[in-house]
Amino acid sequence: MNFLLVAINAKYIHSNPAVFSLKAFVDKSFPNSVNIAEYTINNKTDDILEDIYQHKPDAIGFSVYIWNIETVKELVTELSKILPDTDIWLGGPEVSYDYKNTFEAMPLIKGVFIGEGEKPFEEVIARYIESGDNDFSDIQGVVLSERDTVSMLDVVNMNELPFFYYDGLDKFDNRIIYYESARGCPYRCSYCLSSIEKTTRFRELELVKKEIKFFLEQKVKQVKFIDRTFNCNSDRATELWNYIYQNDNGITNFHFEIAADILDDKQINILQKLRPGLVQLEIGVQSVNLRTLKEVNRVTDIAVIEKNVKALNQNHNIHVHLDLIAGLPYENYESFVNSFNTVYRMRPCQLQLGFLKVLKGTVISEKADEYEIKYTGKPPYEVLSTKWISYEEIRKLKAVAEMVEFYYNSAQFINGIALLEKEFESPYELYSSLSEFYKRKGYFVRTPARSRKYEVLLEFASENTDCNDKKLREALTLDYYMRENPKNKPDFAVQLPDNIKLDYTRKDPLTGNCLQIFN
Repeated sequence: MNFLLVAINAKYIHSNPAVFSLKAFVDKSFPNSVNIAEYTINNKTDDILEDIYQHKPDAIGFSVYIWNIETVKELVTELSKILPDTDIWLGGPEVSYDYKNTFEAMPLIKGVFIGEGEKPFEEVIARYIESGDNDFSDIQGVVLSERDTVSMLDVVNMNELPFFYYDGLDKFDNRIIYYESARGCPYRCSYCLSSIEKTTRFRELELVKKEIKFFLEQKVKQVKFIDRTFNCNSDRATELWNYIYQNDNGITNFHFEIAADILDDKQINILQKLRPGLVQLEIGVQSVNLRTLKEVNRVTDIAVIEKNVKALNQNHNIHVHLDLIAGLPYENYESFVNSFNTVYRMRPCQLQLGFLKVLKGTVISEKADEYEIKYTGKPPYEVLSTKWISYEEIRKLKAVAEMVEFYYNSAQFINGIALLEKEFESPYELYSSLSEFYKRKGYFVRTPARSRKYEVLLEFASENTDCNDKKLREALTLDYYMRENPKNKPDFAVQLPDNIKLDYTRKDPLTGNCLQIFN
């Protein structure tokens, strides 16, 4: 049996833990029956098609998400021509919650895996190998093209999932390592697919420690936990962070998605002790509009988030990433501006301005008509307008998001932006003015190179502010030399004060900038 699992990732640096988990789970009972082929959406479809054909699979399974569904549709159509006797299966969130339309769009597929795939996938492999008649009609967790109803299996015990990284890390060289220690989420945010799963299950603590130790011993560069709310169990989170602290190898970085408002003193105390760069935290604030938060079933306390983020920033050792979502119900343009200013003033290392995606299967997708949400007909189903915010306003926010990415999240203009912030009534006004300047100058079309962006900022300041040119040039010169070690001085640069020296042998683990030394 040669069942080929196909992953088409958004970028090379990404991997697909789903297909590796499926293969590892099946390998326990049917070794060597499943193979994996990984590609990216940047590969030519013809090249992917040829490579799949060269595998000569008996059956094919695609892992389907919003970023690859269009590529999968094209591949399924062509594969049915060159491999007409090969069954094609689909799984993943983009098809699990919309399987009837999936069969209409791709009538040549054999079936769709619904929800967690490990157990039903193992049963499908067993039928292929043991029965010979390929009758899958009674398998729970599977929908067939000829039978569009489904009964669900019990969820898998997290401790039964094999740790597939033991098979070797070579295939993950220069890629992010994704690790799952829990499934489900205790919260029911209406825009999130995690709200569909009603239980939260954890992998045994000692097992997780053993697997973390493996990553540390292998000196993996980054491990990204894909648990939806890592710190929903305070004692568990504290113990694992303490384990990472005690076994820090000085190299590995761990990424966690957490809820900041449920951080307690135990969690904060251990986080404040960690090596700079050991841990980074992604925190979804999404909005500070209380009506909005209530409507999307998000129970949170903004004041507590502010207090806890301040505590996390205190020792400058934690990379804090805060998220906002534009297009949520009851959030108009002015309300989102307020959310932006509130979260910006929390001083995260990165501020992500996201835009609502109306994902299949979510509560918000069912209420899209009620909220008058207009969104793109193709993935990623991103908001265009709502009852509360217009398309024009969404486009303004898009432009602001680009400016935040260029000038804040890059950490390349820390001193220059700090000066310019003082010239505007609010942080949002700065980035909004910057975006309007970019539009006037045509810089969104002809995006300036990284070194040119310093000059663009000076140009912007001279036309839109009363900022002291000499001070701004000094600040931007320092920013430039903290990021670069050029042989030639750029035209905009001035002489740095004698009391500032730069140590290019040492980098700030949070920003990537070299360190300043003040004499």
